[in-house]
Amino acid sequence: MRIEHIRQSLRDHGAKMCHEERVLRAWAQGLSLDSGACKSEDFLPLSVRQALPGLAAKLEGLASLRSEHLGEDGSVRMLLALADGQTVESVLLPKGGLCVSSQVGCAVGCTFCMTGREGLVRQLGSAEIVAQVVLARAKRAVRKVVFMGMGEPAHNMESVLEAIHLLGTAGGIGHKNLVFSTVGDPRVFERLPRGLVKPALALSLHSTRADLRARLLPRAPRMDPAELVELGEDYARATGYPIQYQWTLLAGVNDNDEEMDGIVRLLAGKYAVMNLIPYNTVAGLGFSRPSPDHVSALMRTLKSSGILTKLRNSAGQDIDGGCGQLRARTIASEMA
Repeated sequence: MRIEHIRQSLRDHGAKMCHEERVLRAWAQGLSLDSGACKSEDFLPLSVRQALPGLAAKLEGLASLRSEHLGEDGSVRMLLALADGQTVESVLLPKGGLCVSSQVGCAVGCTFCMTGREGLVRQLGSAEIVAQVVLARAKRAVRKVVFMGMGEPAHNMESVLEAIHLLGTAGGIGHKNLVFSTVGDPRVFERLPRGLVKPALALSLHSTRADLRARLLPRAPRMDPAELVELGEDYARATGYPIQYQWTLLAGVNDNDEEMDGIVRLLAGKYAVMNLIPYNTVAGLGFSRPSPDHVSALMRTLKSSGILTKLRNSAGQDIDGGCGQLRARTIASEMA
C-alpha cells in the first residue's frame, strides 16, 4: 500500500486536503485515529470520522510484530509481518533512532550480507515503510529514521521518497534525521536534491578499490569510489549535512593500510564522517570481524590523518541479529 492509497480512501469518504493531512499527521506520529482532533466534528466531517475505524484497522495490518529481540546495547530487533505474510526487519536503536526496511530481500547481493543472499522478493509500499515507524512509536519515542534495513532504497525510489516526505512533514522528524542509505546510484543524486524534504545521505563505500568494491557489491552500479565521493560531496555542500560513509570492516579484506591510505586520500577536506562498522559475523558467508585492538588502531590512523571517524557497532550482534538474520532463521525453521 502507498500513502496515495490512504489519501484516495479518505477522499472517497468526502475528505478534503486539510482532512487528509490531519489524519496522516495523527497516523505518522503514532496517535490513535479515534481520539483527539480526528474525533472532533470541528476538524473532520462525519463521513470521514465514520470511516476511520475501518481505515485504522487496515493501517494496523500493514505491519505487525512477529517477534522482538532485545540487545545488550538497548536496541530492539523486530521481525515484522506484512499483510501478505512476508516479513521484514526493523530495529529500535538507542537514543531515539529507528532502522527501517524498504524491500523484502535485496537485489544488490553484497557478499557479506544475509539479506542479499535471497535476492529481491518484493518492494515495500510507502505506507508499509511508514507503518514500521508507527509501530515503533507505540514502543518508544522515535526522533531519527535511517533507511538502512533490508533492501536498497535507491531500487524503491518512489516509495522511499514518499515515506521520507511524510515523515519529514506530518511525521515531525527533522530532515537531517532522515537518513537515506545507498550503495550508490546516479538516480540518488538526481532525485534527492529536488525533494521538499532533503534527507541526510549515507553511502556504503566498503573499499576505495573499484575492483574489490565490485566483488563485495556485485550488483551495485559500477561507480568508481572517487566519483561516488565527489557526488556525495556535492550533496553534502548543497544540504549542509555531512555524508556518512559506511565501511563494514572485514578481517583480511578491507582492514589494511592500503585501504586506510585510500580513505585519507578520498575524504581529506571533505564534509564527511567515516563510520567503521566491525562485521557482524554470519555463519557460512566466509567473513570475520577484525580484533578490537586492530579496529582501535584503524580508528587512530584515520583520526590522526584528520578524518572524522566513528565506530558503529551493528545493533543486535550479541543475539546474532544482524540485518536479514532474524528473517532467515524464521524461514529456515518454517521449512524444517
